[in-house]
This record gives sequence, C-alpha cells and structure tokens, in this order.
Amino acid sequence: MSELTHIDAGGRATMVDVGGKPVTARRAVARGALRCAPATLDAVTAGTAPKGAVVSTAELAGIMGAKRTADLIPLCHPLPLTKVAVRIKIDSALPGFKVEAETRTDGKTGVEMEALAAVSIACLTLYDMLKAIDRDMVIGEIAVALKEGGKGG
Repeated sequence: MSELTHIDAGGRATMVDVGGKPVTARRAVARGALRCAPATLDAVTAGTAPKGAVVSTAELAGIMGAKRTADLIPLCHPLPLTKVAVRIKIDSALPGFKVEAETRTDGKTGVEMEALAAVSIACLTLYDMLKAIDRDMVIGEIAVALKEGGKGG
C-alpha cells in the first residue's frame, strides 16, 4: 500500500508530507453548474427570490468555503490562499447557473481542492436559497478546469 500517497505502510490514512517540496505559485480553476426551472431564473433575474440576493450570497459562500477546505476534507493541508474568486453566471440555455472559482496560493501543494470546494459550496448555497420555489434543481458537472504550478501543474 505504500504507493498510495495518503496511506502509510500500515494501511492507515496519513497526510502527505510536503515539507521537502519547493514553494511555487499555484493556481486552480474549477467549474460546475446548477440546473433549475426557467421560472426560477426569472425570479432571480427579477429580484423576487424569497431569500434575497441569491447570486452575490452564493459567490460569498463559495469564497468562505474555499477558506475552510482543510476543515472539510480530512487530509487536505491548510493553505494560505492569496486569491479566491467565485463567479456565477445565469445561463438561460441551461437553464440555470454556471459557477466558476479560481484559487491561488504560493505554497508547497496545489489549490484545486479549494477551487472545487468553492464551486460546491456556491452551488449548495444557490440550491438552499432557491429550494422554496424549485425542488427539482440539480447540481453537477463539478470539475477541475485548470491546475498550474508545482510538479503536476
């Protein structure tokens, strides 16, 4: 089992030792989507959604989620993030919302988990804020779109 990076020789979960790695600029972008009914988009566009400022609240929640990734994912390293940007766009053709998060750090390990967490939390917040008017929403297509820096980036 020693070839698995998060499992020690005894089969126990372990955090990877990144102590010997060089500090490099790291960047990741993740994307996802929330599909909903056209009427739900209309409510958001018109500003009549029951819980208020849906998009800006979800963008802020995504930023907060990125900052708490190490608290949510057991073997993630806590990282000093230098940038987190979450952008949500209404897409009538979907219909729904396209969510994108960009994360950056200068560190010894990548920031893709933080980007994925940001997208996930933003999508969950959209769902929470709109569930009173649409119970059939679907979150999906969450994936890393870009990873830069380090050996594998």
